[in-house]
Amino acid sequence: MKFNFLFALPVFGCLALASCYPLSDGLRSPRGSGQTAENTDITSQDQQKIKEQRDRMTEREEKKKEDLAKRNNDPGTTSPKPKDPKSKDYAFANPVPGKEGFVFSPYNQKLVDVRDIPSGTLVQDPTYPASEKKYFRVP
Repeated sequence: MKFNFLFALPVFGCLALASCYPLSDGLRSPRGSGQTAENTDITSQDQQKIKEQRDRMTEREEKKKEDLAKRNNDPGTTSPKPKDPKSKDYAFANPVPGKEGFVFSPYNQKLVDVRDIPSGTLVQDPTYPASEKKYFRVP
């Protein structure tokens, strides 16, 4: 009997000490974690700052879009239109019946050779001088 008591005494002592030892952070309960309100507020404060930065960036983008729209709509600040022939829609030429690869110019109804030019291609009317530059599309 003495032997059992001597053997059980150290076991109970170890259990008593183990119950007093603090657990690691991952194993603590939320109530006894020791976290203060400041630690939880830091995260929400950081989130608030991020949200404010996003709002400011959105406002800047909207202002840029509004300024750009104002510039495009204001007749005094418009830039000159580019003289790129592809910048606007052009008239289609009329095909010559019975003659494949030939069309009538939409501007003066003169015959124009457009063989080996794909349909829809923008072509300069050769009957006008280079200074007038009239364009049409191949049907």
